[in-house]
Amino acid sequence: MNEQKKGVLLGFIAYVFWGIIPIYWKLLPTVDPLDILCYRIVWSFLFMIVYILVTKRWSLFLAEVKTVLKDKKKLVAIICAAVLISINWFTFIYTVSQGHVTQASLGYYMNPLVNVLLATLILKEKLSRSGMIACALALAGVILLTIQTGEIPLAPLIMAVTFSFYGLIKKGVTVSSYTGLTIETFVILPVALIYLVFFSRQGFMNYEASTNLLLMGAGVVTAIPLLLFAQAAKQISYIILGFIQYVGPTLMLISALFLYHEPYSADQFIAFGFIWAGIAVFTYGNIYTYRKEKRFAK
Repeated sequence: MNEQKKGVLLGFIAYVFWGIIPIYWKLLPTVDPLDILCYRIVWSFLFMIVYILVTKRWSLFLAEVKTVLKDKKKLVAIICAAVLISINWFTFIYTVSQGHVTQASLGYYMNPLVNVLLATLILKEKLSRSGMIACALALAGVILLTIQTGEIPLAPLIMAVTFSFYGLIKKGVTVSSYTGLTIETFVILPVALIYLVFFSRQGFMNYEASTNLLLMGAGVVTAIPLLLFAQAAKQISYIILGFIQYVGPTLMLISALFLYHEPYSADQFIAFGFIWAGIAVFTYGNIYTYRKEKRFAK
């Protein structure tokens, strides 16, 4: 139970990070979304190397890398994770840069529903009665939001599906969170560097000092929540992890409304109300189950 509490806390902190990260990307209006993606990869990799060295885990890291290289299934899984998270990052950055933070939040509101689907179909996790009611409410909210936009929300769907499968891989691969993330960024690193050096219109780190510092910081704000998420994914149920995720898009939605003043109708409020009701039901169900198990333990 202590491990589960720790996992919930780590997941919560990770999603708070992700909830406020659109504010960071908004500070880079002059940088192309594809450039931002590549800088995220480059500086995330360098940050992870520094992190491993500072925490004196280099020998453990090398030992794990050797193990991964010997295990083809594990290596393929990590490469797939790298591709999925790169697609997710680009879609998210592009959506935010186009001034659609509300759309970005919708993607991550959809994500837990995909998590639940994967958890029940692939991981064979059981969904409680309160979980079923919560999913039905959240699904109703997502369907209403989709109807209101009048089109298939392609960007939100890409974000939801890619991140759900990424989380599933992270849960299944038995490798430390720091080793997994370092290998993931290393896999995409050559592509990112080639693009920035030879194809970027601006050139490599050819911005003013403040922008260059923000691009370097992108590695930190990218790596920290991913490290926390990877650890949380190993410690708690994938269904619980999915519902904690609602913290992120809710914070995104708040920033979209009050910081960037994106249009928001009463119909949208009703749709999000269904999602929030689902979160409340799910939270209540988990608290009730926890107290019941605690009574039986005594």
